[in-house]
Amino acid sequence: MTKIWNEAGFLADDPWIVETEETKAGSNEKAILGLDAFLAKVAESDEKDLGVLIAPADDVRRLEGHQGRLALVAVAFPAFSDGRAFSHASLLRSRLGFTGEVRAVGDVLIDQIPLMLRCGIDSFAVSNATALKRLAENRLPGIDNHYQPAARPSQDVGSYSWRRRA
Repeated sequence: MTKIWNEAGFLADDPWIVETEETKAGSNEKAILGLDAFLAKVAESDEKDLGVLIAPADDVRRLEGHQGRLALVAVAFPAFSDGRAFSHASLLRSRLGFTGEVRAVGDVLIDQIPLMLRCGIDSFAVSNATALKRLAENRLPGIDNHYQPAARPSQDVGSYSWRRRA
C-alpha cells in the first residue's frame, strides 16, 4: 500500500495517479504523465495543472518553458541506489525555478527523506513498511552537517547551508 506523505503528515485524498498502460486516471483523479506524453499534451492543448513523471534517464531541462502548466512533478527513484532524481529535483528548483509540488515516487526509504527534502522534494509516495511506520510516529532522521547549498535553506538562521556545523 502506498501513502502520500509531506511534512504536514499523510494526505487522505490525493488525486494524482501515475498513468501506465494498465493504470489510467479516473474521473476524480489527475494523471501524472511520462515526459514525452506530457510534452505531446502541452503541444496539443492549453490545459494547466498537469502532472509529469521524470524517469532517471530523462532530461529535466525539457520542461523549461512549461513550468506554468505544471502542478506536480514526480521524480522516480526506481531503486534506492539510483540517485539521479536528487539532481532532477535540485535542477527543477534552482535552474528552472519550479515552485509547484515535487514528489518522490518509487523506492522511497526513511533515511533518504531528509536528503530529498534538502533537494527540493516536498511530498513522497511511500510504500516501504519501515518508512511508513517511522513517518506515522513522526520519527524522521535528522542531518546535523551540511556541506553544500541546497534548494531548501538551512534551519539555522545564522549559518550557511554549505558550511559545516559542529
